[in-house]
Amino acid sequence: MPSNDVRTLAQAAVPTAAVGAIAAAVSGVVAGGKGAVGAAVATVVVILFMGLGLYVLQRTAKTLPHLFQAMGLMLYAAQILLLFVFLAAFKNTTLFNPRAFAITLVVGTLVWIAAQTRAHMKAKILYVEPDSAPSASAVNGEKSEKSGHSS
Repeated sequence: MPSNDVRTLAQAAVPTAAVGAIAAAVSGVVAGGKGAVGAAVATVVVILFMGLGLYVLQRTAKTLPHLFQAMGLMLYAAQILLLFVFLAAFKNTTLFNPRAFAITLVVGTLVWIAAQTRAHMKAKILYVEPDSAPSASAVNGEKSEKSGHSS
């Protein structure tokens, strides 16, 4: 992953992990050990789902840039659906407290989205690739063959 992608991943994962740790502590006090386990599992699920989604979206942006916007919309819809499926699958589990799990899952997802949005807004990513050296025709004051309207 390029450095901007790693930076974005870190800027989204660290706040999510911090909120997950706080949720595990609160859930541990409120619901006991099973609450802490539920919050911890939810935090891991959020970081895995959202991190994998960010990775897939970045790969799509580099290989198929014309599909980037549609892929982003489809990816976020699929992530939310998968999170709901995960919630439904573990609704009646005895491994951990489902309420602590569900609340941490929702809060962790919201924190990830907010942190990722902030990271993208703060990133200084060039959207136009600057030329490394001016072409000979541009130096001589001639108009480039590729500039201007094509019709």
